[in-house]
Amino acid sequence: MLLLSLFPGIDLLGRGFEQEGFCIVRGPDLIYGGDIKTFHPPSGRFDGIIAGSPCQDFSIARHCVPPTGEGKEMLEEFARVVLEASPAWFLLENVPAVPDVEIEGFTVQRFDLNANECGLPQDRLRHFQFGSKDRLIIRALRQKPIPNSQRACVATEGIREGRRGWADFCELQGLPRDFSLPGLTLSARYRAVGNGVPVPVARTIARAILSARPLASHEKLCACGCGRICTGRQLCATPACRKRLERSRRGMRETVTARCSAAVAGSHIEM
Repeated sequence: MLLLSLFPGIDLLGRGFEQEGFCIVRGPDLIYGGDIKTFHPPSGRFDGIIAGSPCQDFSIARHCVPPTGEGKEMLEEFARVVLEASPAWFLLENVPAVPDVEIEGFTVQRFDLNANECGLPQDRLRHFQFGSKDRLIIRALRQKPIPNSQRACVATEGIREGRRGWADFCELQGLPRDFSLPGLTLSARYRAVGNGVPVPVARTIARAILSARPLASHEKLCACGCGRICTGRQLCATPACRKRLERSRRGMRETVTARCSAAVAGSHIEM
């Protein structure tokens, strides 16, 4: 499959998909002087779109700092590009509090996946939204969580006291220990790697997408959106899913909605 990667940065997400046999085209990114606002993809060329849009506005790590509005704006740009490119599916990574993304023509499945469920000794929860035109669902093959996992790798580690060594930090993100980013300062290297989706997490989802299928008539998905199949009268697959659903209902996420008529206004793309 040919994929378009948006907000790629150094693209650990795309790297994981590449290792599972996908071909990646990387879109514009600020780190290379690009701007998604002026980007218009060709229609019908890409099988899928993957992205990790800016998350700072939705992160609990912001504490009392007011949102800038960039997070929602970039979600809207993401939705516009999806409509213009018209792929069969999309995958969006962000934090759990990110708004629901509703794009006309796609059904969307939300789910969480921890790095320690993908073979890494790191406790880092990542949140995803998978949209499909064919009503496909994906089920990530989760491993038993690694006990005593290390704390999450984050973008600010490079400026913290007691930071882990560069080689250890890269390894926890699924990169080679000798991974290098020439031309960047040390703190910038930590930020670039810490912002990325751990490579084994990306590979786990890539494999799930390769085996995606429609939901059978006798099956139902866990109400929390994790992608697990429930049996009998179950609404949630696990106790953790039940807690996640309760938190979601209390929070009532905002929704970013995109429709064809809005997306093509002023665009050079004809749909």
